Amino acid sequence: MPEWKKKQIDIGILGLGVVGSGTVDLLQRQKAEIERKIGVPINIKRIAVRNLEKPRAVTVDRTLLTNNAYDVLNDPDIDILCELIGGVEPAKEYVMYALNRGMQVVTANKEMIAKEGDDLMTLAREKSLDFQIEGSVAGGIPIIQPMKNALAGNRVDEVMGIINGTTNYILTRMTQEHADFNDVLREAQAHGYAEEDPTNDIEGYDAQYKIAILSSIAFTSRISVSDVHVEGITHLSKADITNAEELGYIIKLVGIGRRMEDEKLQVRVHPTLLPKAHPLASTNDVYNAILVKGDSVGDVMFYGRGAGSGPTGSAVVGDIMDVCRNLVYGSTGRVHCTCYDEKTVVAMDEVESRHYLRMTVQDKPGVLAQIAQVLGNCSISIEVVVQKAAHHGHAEIVWITHKAPDAKVREAKETIVHLPEVLSFDSWLRVEEHYRE
Repeated sequence: MPEWKKKQIDIGILGLGVVGSGTVDLLQRQKAEIERKIGVPINIKRIAVRNLEKPRAVTVDRTLLTNNAYDVLNDPDIDILCELIGGVEPAKEYVMYALNRGMQVVTANKEMIAKEGDDLMTLAREKSLDFQIEGSVAGGIPIIQPMKNALAGNRVDEVMGIINGTTNYILTRMTQEHADFNDVLREAQAHGYAEEDPTNDIEGYDAQYKIAILSSIAFTSRISVSDVHVEGITHLSKADITNAEELGYIIKLVGIGRRMEDEKLQVRVHPTLLPKAHPLASTNDVYNAILVKGDSVGDVMFYGRGAGSGPTGSAVVGDIMDVCRNLVYGSTGRVHCTCYDEKTVVAMDEVESRHYLRMTVQDKPGVLAQIAQVLGNCSISIEVVVQKAAHHGHAEIVWITHKAPDAKVREAKETIVHLPEVLSFDSWLRVEEHYRE
């Protein structure tokens, strides 16, 4: 074994919030076991925080704390920087600075990786440094390393997942209790599963960052966040949940990356009707699950807690240990970014899927036939149609279509909403195919 030049590996940490606290707690509790596994002592040398007086969820030597990130970045003893503050700036500035100084980097910052990962990974590769990101996608679920290593020999045709715990908790409660979205959101906030400002979660942006990262790795092509179609769950109602259940489906917020026959890609996030037999359909509460389809391995499922102090801290510590081993053996930078292709991500209008449409109409003869004709004129064939019992002269009609491009459904909707007999076009969701092994 090569001789490690220092007596220990020194670690600098930026941020001591939820993820930072989980990371420090695990490094302290499991210190002896971690050191046995990597073969070298580790030491938390410095931690940068915004507020030195703020109470912390983990007991830490207060002399390690500083409110100046550059006290960490300029420390010549620090071998590994853990960036755990989140957001794009100043996080990117700090990471670029660290890489330019020769530090190995571990981060759990999904937004920074999704938006600026190309610059950071290119710099790390140029300098033969490690840049590890396991904690950025699915909390404690190992997915980045397996895709980059154990599954690397496969041609991946699809990566699909429930990758936001907040929205999954909300949809689970709406399904199990037939509750309203706003009531469940308040409950999620009270339990700490949703932020005071839940926009990133409920509007789908968090999942958008994650599926961009996963798709970039799966398809060896840098996926721009701006190319990822995103819809949140704020428009879902009890009626949609109930209708889906009656038709044999469960509604989940799903991130989908899919390779098409012409090598173009679909990368999207939106509420989706999943058949109840689908492996992702039974993923409930704050849990995440990711399904990867490889040409040799077939379907591989990753399941677990997708966020939180302990789970994400576990992923960060796993990355730290991997970097430590690479340092000891002089092999940093050995697994670099593999986004060497430039594949096209198709616009959502070109994506073909089945569709769920719900509308409120006047309860009178011929209305259903009128709408069916509009769908037919747009080359949309109907798989299922259900007319609900009428109330006060109004009826609800639910349609499940066969596969059709989004553009055709949009065209049909523009005509349907102007029919005098249609009182409101209430919902439009995509439907996944019935699951096949």
